[in-house]
Amino acid sequence: MHRLWLQASSPRYNPTNPYPLEVGLQQSYVHHDLWSTGGFDSLPAVAYVKHRPIYTRYIFWRCTVPLGWAIISTGQHPDLKIAPAIAAADDQELVAVYSRDRGRAQAFAEKHGAVSAYDSLDDLLKDSRVDAAFIASPNALHSQHALQAAAAGKHVLSEKPMTTTLEDAVAMVRGCRDYGVKLGTGYHLRTHPGHTMAQRLIAEGALGHVAMAQAQWGFGVRGTGGPPPRTGLRQWWDDPELIGGASTMMGTGVHAVDLLRFLLGEEITHIAALTDGQTSQRPLEQVAAMTLRFESGTVATMCCGRLLPDSRNDFAIYGSDGRITGRATLWEARQGRVEVVSETVNQTEVYPNQYLGNFIAELEDFHQAIQEDREPVATGMDGLRVVQVTLAMIQSAREGRTVKIEPVEV
Repeated sequence: MHRLWLQASSPRYNPTNPYPLEVGLQQSYVHHDLWSTGGFDSLPAVAYVKHRPIYTRYIFWRCTVPLGWAIISTGQHPDLKIAPAIAAADDQELVAVYSRDRGRAQAFAEKHGAVSAYDSLDDLLKDSRVDAAFIASPNALHSQHALQAAAAGKHVLSEKPMTTTLEDAVAMVRGCRDYGVKLGTGYHLRTHPGHTMAQRLIAEGALGHVAMAQAQWGFGVRGTGGPPPRTGLRQWWDDPELIGGASTMMGTGVHAVDLLRFLLGEEITHIAALTDGQTSQRPLEQVAAMTLRFESGTVATMCCGRLLPDSRNDFAIYGSDGRITGRATLWEARQGRVEVVSETVNQTEVYPNQYLGNFIAELEDFHQAIQEDREPVATGMDGLRVVQVTLAMIQSAREGRTVKIEPVEV
């Protein structure tokens, strides 16, 4: 049950003395008996309720219902980004968290103000206060947890990569569609205003024919030679089966690939990759570089790595009539600089560092997608397409050849 505090719209009612009302929630829909008046018995994310004070006529109120979130798995990403972003986003609240370790779940809940902590996913999904689930479990478990949440009537926002196999990705898309819930993927770079500006200008033809694109996301720590081994519940990052057969590609490369897809508005058809892994001696790579071909024939390059502490994390789109370049925009925080130079548009935008900016926008877009019954900014099909590219990258690196990506209809 959610407690809503209502403010009367009548000037004759004292708004400093609000009435509390308990209403039940089901899949972000509020159901309340309006007696014989009818017409508002099931409205997404908005409650229309009635109260009759001392006056003879009825008065109606309109209240925004916060989207109740559950976080499934309490690792570093939800701890540093998603839970704080929920707290900062409009009309959203963290109501429940799940971890295999109950003590870890309780500590996370206390830190971020969640009401309940669970070590049973089934129990969490029975919680009527939960409207949507953020899936942050090990990559290989995303599909299982997402389908459990969807079956319980919860909307699903999955951290990237959506899954580790194409079969699981198809099952997630179909399952969420069949259960009637929204499915989104955590590609937060789509919400960066510099990226949305670039996408719009490219779609409007400001660059003419786009011939080439580039993107890179790398990171690291100077003097370390690589990331330290993970311990405890984070060891799955070093397990090829749980992480999905790739390391830096799963961590940052998928973001760069999705950004290129978003900017160009096309699907990738071919990929040729070189990495320092994908061998029996070293199954997980630390550095990857690949060449991509898009549907229109545009050629792109993408690089990612965990051994690049001074990586600039830029993107560039080159067309027959101009270019768009982004400096340091591929990152967790909203930041960087985007420059447009073309026949029709010449401008530069600078974005001050906002650590949670993209994540807040991602969550608010997902809430709006539920309210407006539309697709979120990064859909389940977007997640599926990037899974295809990742699997092709692994195959290309292992076999030393270009791999064609076949279209999949779900």
